[in-house]
Amino acid sequence: MSALQEVKKHLSPGHVYRRSDLLKWSNAVDRHLNLLQKDHTLLKLSGGLYYFPIETTFGKTPPDDGALVKGFLKDSRFLLMTPSLYNALGVGTTQLYNETVVYNHKRHGSFKLGNRSFRFVMKHFFPEQITPEFLLVDLVDNADKLAEDRVQVFERVKQKAFSMDRSTLHSALENYGSVRTKKFFATFLNVS
Repeated sequence: MSALQEVKKHLSPGHVYRRSDLLKWSNAVDRHLNLLQKDHTLLKLSGGLYYFPIETTFGKTPPDDGALVKGFLKDSRFLLMTPSLYNALGVGTTQLYNETVVYNHKRHGSFKLGNRSFRFVMKHFFPEQITPEFLLVDLVDNADKLAEDRVQVFERVKQKAFSMDRSTLHSALENYGSVRTKKFFATFLNVS
């Protein structure tokens, strides 16, 4: 078995790899990466980041956002979201945003990975799963980035807050809300 075949046997379709991941299987990683890209086993996403595409009847599939971000961060502690999710709250937001936000502990800034753009935001705390309470708190945290009229949205946020479970909302506020957001909710909810 050639050295290149030895590397290939460790690769799995649908996975994202860093150059450093291949070091444990290759004694000539740069040469092997060039060969793997030439035969389309791996596709380059960005500097040092590669993807083994899954072949379907429609062609090669792009990487899953979760796998892509996990490979980029070298960490599985992150939360993918888009401001378009605020629309599901029923508080008057209707804008569709072509942006994926990645709450994480390591990176900050906008990065293009493959054909996708991500805005990485470092946060100390974020939930493992998106909940309506977290979304409501996050919406107020990011109200200055919204296209809608904030006064109208904030009035509906107040109404929505009263329809939610108070302890779950309070917990989301305490864990994930900024000081400004906590002050906003304190004006109409009995929270501190």
